Amino acid sequence: MFSASGSQRGSRGTSFSEILMKGHPSRPADSHSHPSTLNSPTKDQLDHQGKRTFKRGYSSKPPASPQILIDKYTQGELDAVSLVHQLSSILEFHLEMKETVTTGNQLGLYFAFCVVIDGVEYTTGMGITKKEARQKAAQLALLDFLPTLKSPKSSLPEASDVPPPLPVKEKPSISDMHHSRATHERTCSVNLQISNSVRDQLTKLMNSHPEFSPCAGTTAAFIIQTSSGCEVVALGTGNFNTKESASKSGRIMHDSHALVNARRSLMRFLYRHLLMFFSKTANLTEKSVFEQSSGTSGLLSLKSGITLHLYVNQLPKGAAQIPSQMRLNPLSISAWQVNNEISLHLSVEGKVFSVFSSTFDHSASKVVSMSATDKLTQWQVLGYQGALLSHFIEPVYVQSILVGDVGCGDIRGMKISVSQRVEGVTPQLPMFYCMMRPHISLVPAVATNTADGCQLTHAINWSEGDSSLEVVDGLEGRTIEQSPFKSGPSLASRLCKAAMLHRFKLLAKEAQRQDLLATSSYREAKRMAKPYQEAKNVLRAYLLQQGFGPWLEKHSVSDNFNM
Repeated sequence: MFSASGSQRGSRGTSFSEILMKGHPSRPADSHSHPSTLNSPTKDQLDHQGKRTFKRGYSSKPPASPQILIDKYTQGELDAVSLVHQLSSILEFHLEMKETVTTGNQLGLYFAFCVVIDGVEYTTGMGITKKEARQKAAQLALLDFLPTLKSPKSSLPEASDVPPPLPVKEKPSISDMHHSRATHERTCSVNLQISNSVRDQLTKLMNSHPEFSPCAGTTAAFIIQTSSGCEVVALGTGNFNTKESASKSGRIMHDSHALVNARRSLMRFLYRHLLMFFSKTANLTEKSVFEQSSGTSGLLSLKSGITLHLYVNQLPKGAAQIPSQMRLNPLSISAWQVNNEISLHLSVEGKVFSVFSSTFDHSASKVVSMSATDKLTQWQVLGYQGALLSHFIEPVYVQSILVGDVGCGDIRGMKISVSQRVEGVTPQLPMFYCMMRPHISLVPAVATNTADGCQLTHAINWSEGDSSLEVVDGLEGRTIEQSPFKSGPSLASRLCKAAMLHRFKLLAKEAQRQDLLATSSYREAKRMAKPYQEAKNVLRAYLLQQGFGPWLEKHSVSDNFNM
């Protein structure tokens, strides 16, 4: 499906102070790639090494010839990791030993690393220990890299008694500057295509139903990008949780925030295309966005060349809305305030509270859910497909998140909450799951926030293929009478759990999965997705361990229903 390399980071969890200092604008930005050594040197060591290098030409033993090192490696006198590090020093290329996600259908716990030389990633190596995985990655990289050194244009430099020239800071070449500018322009062009596609689809929907246009300010949308362009496949608006009690029938929408509605609309899109894939009609199967994944897992994945993106018109509630002026400075803010801001948050009838908040009375609330930011953090690790769909497909991740600039000039909180809070979780996750670091950008908003009066509680949802949009009252958790689409007299939303279970049963029948058809409840069907549940438990334990607080446990009654 999507390549995980270069998107997630394998570093260990960071403290609140480290996370905030990473985002401090007055400090150098945290690098997206760190030159890897087996034991990272301290600043004093680097300074000392720098002084030694300055004198090396006259007082130090010249380095061994690259060919001598390669001969030692082929004779078994030098290991692969040592060779790539020594070659990087002699040939002066940028080396990174990056921890990544395991590939293929590997059983048990494996570590995975890949070697990156001057930005080029080589084949991932795996092992039951990190040391073994690094060695394997280095061996695989050398298989491809060493032959390039033997070409006439890449003759190996020999050691010399002549003092080396003094190191100078090399200015970026004109070609490098053009490449950097071209990359930036290409990214901006793609972002513009994505935001324009959202604006066009939103305008089309609102022109058909102008009475609901005040709801557009909270828009969230998922966009699929292919070689032919960008297409919006799911869209949602909304800003509230229901005030009703937890539903025993699965027909009440507990959370109607825009991001949640858009994601559940995306799930409807995925169900539709899975039904197309499993249909007996070759034409429909070909039109599906899915294909059989390589390996023996039996799962499907998005076709090669398809990437998924997310647009949000405003920052989601929760830790993403961390104040831009927040600094880890004893004179400006206390530690407990920092903890509250970047911790997990609870959402109650449109309001959010830190899980550490003493002002939140859980017993007085009927329905409580995690904040939209925390759900976004979870989806970037578990995938946007959810537990039920993970019976059929590999995790689905978004490659980029675009944030509209309505009342927002800083996306630092978004980067902290979505990526930095869960850095280091990937090695603990089961096969196919990883912390997928998205590219997060600020773009012009596609709509202004003008909602007022009763429409403030309205939430819209739409998915590619729908003939009309559906409007739900967020506080009631049901479709309103004036909604262009209504599923029936009960006014249950097409996004509710009962509707999702119905689609799941249809898909299980088409895929001839008798084990899934035999499930007795929505809850059981979710629990049977063992790898997904394992990944979820690992993630929540990791967040708790890192000090971000406990994840809210759902009432079992809300999932314990059948069709």
